[in-house]
Amino acid sequence: MRLIGFDPGLQITGWGVIEAVGNRLSYVADGVVKTSPDATLADRLVQLHAGLREIIAEYAPEEAAVEETFVNKNPVSTLKLGQARGIVLLVPALAGLHVAEYLPNLVKKTVVGAGHASKEQVQMMVKTLLPGAKVTGADAADALAVAICHAHHRGTSERIRQMIRTQPVAGAAR
Repeated sequence: MRLIGFDPGLQITGWGVIEAVGNRLSYVADGVVKTSPDATLADRLVQLHAGLREIIAEYAPEEAAVEETFVNKNPVSTLKLGQARGIVLLVPALAGLHVAEYLPNLVKKTVVGAGHASKEQVQMMVKTLLPGAKVTGADAADALAVAICHAHHRGTSERIRQMIRTQPVAGAAR
């Protein structure tokens, strides 16, 4: 299954694509979508939308995962980030993809083993888990980490669903 992860931002949105076959993960691509800081907010959201559409069209992922964001102390920055995050959720959904969301601490715990890992630790583990990954920066590494997190948690959820389907219901007629 091909998965894409996103690390949302208004200035820079990281993205990373991986293949998951069973428990085996392999690197496909990563990068960032940058918006013009001199453009209006509306134009920047259009730039983000267009960039994400191109990436989804090029790499044809089957599912998407987006990192949830923390609230900043600056309410204006938080609102702008929320609007960018809305675009990051919307584009894969419009493409017909299932979109999962993960808290940053869960992403870090899944990839590094510690919920408060540093960006450097995340980058190192992403490169370890995805040999040959050409990580283009911290935002792309974070996006790959989101995709890895989704691959691990998606598999667990699917196994639980399969177990439930195959287990007889207690007290059911035979």
